[in-house]
Amino acid sequence: MKAIIYCRVSTNKETQETSIKRQEEELLQLAKSYQFEIDTVIKEKASGYDYDREGIFQLLERIKDEKVDAVLIQDETRLGRGNAKIAILHCILKENIKLYSISHSGELQLSESDSMVLKIVGMVEEYQRKLHNAKIKRGMRRAVQNGYKPEKNLKNLGEASGRDKIEVPVEEIVRLRKNGLIFSEIAATLRGFGYNISKATVHRRYQEFIESQEE
Repeated sequence: MKAIIYCRVSTNKETQETSIKRQEEELLQLAKSYQFEIDTVIKEKASGYDYDREGIFQLLERIKDEKVDAVLIQDETRLGRGNAKIAILHCILKENIKLYSISHSGELQLSESDSMVLKIVGMVEEYQRKLHNAKIKRGMRRAVQNGYKPEKNLKNLGEASGRDKIEVPVEEIVRLRKNGLIFSEIAATLRGFGYNISKATVHRRYQEFIESQEE
C-alpha cells in the first residue's frame, strides 16, 4: 500500500524548521508501523486558512493515482483550518483515500461536528449533480420537442465517446436559438452530446455569428 506524507507549518520562522522536520520523522515512523510504501513527501510553510497552497494542489493531484491508498498527517489541522480544512477533507475522502494521523496513532477519527458538516457537503454536492443532469435533460427535451433532431444535426455523434469535442457547432447554436431555447439550455443540450461548452461561450459564439451576418 502506498501513502503520501503531508507536513505543514504556518510560518517561515527558524523555530518552525525543527517542527516540520519532526513531523516528517514521526510520519515516516507511522508509515513504517503500518507498512506503507512512501509515494511522496510533501512539505510546505503556509497558513492553514489558505487553500491556495502548492503543497495541497500537489496532494490533491497525487491522490487521484489508483496506487495511492492513504495520506499521513500529524493531525487534521495540518491539512487546513476552518472552511479550508473541511473543503480539503472532503476532496480527499471522496477519492476513498484513508487518512492516518499521529494524534490518533492510526486512522484519523473525525469529530462529530466535522463528520456532520462533511455529510451535509456530500449531500449538497449530490443534489447539485442531480440538478445539473436534470438541466441537461430539460434542454435536450425542449430541443427535441421543437423539432431538433440531434442524430441528423450533429456530425460524428457517438464517436470519441467520453471525450470533449474541440469544435463548437455554431450552426447548431443558431438553430437551437431559433427554436426558442435560452443560452443556458443550449449549453446544457450541447454538453449532453459531449461538447464542453459554457453558457458564456454559447452567447459569445451566437453574437459573433449575428455580427458576421450584419457585415
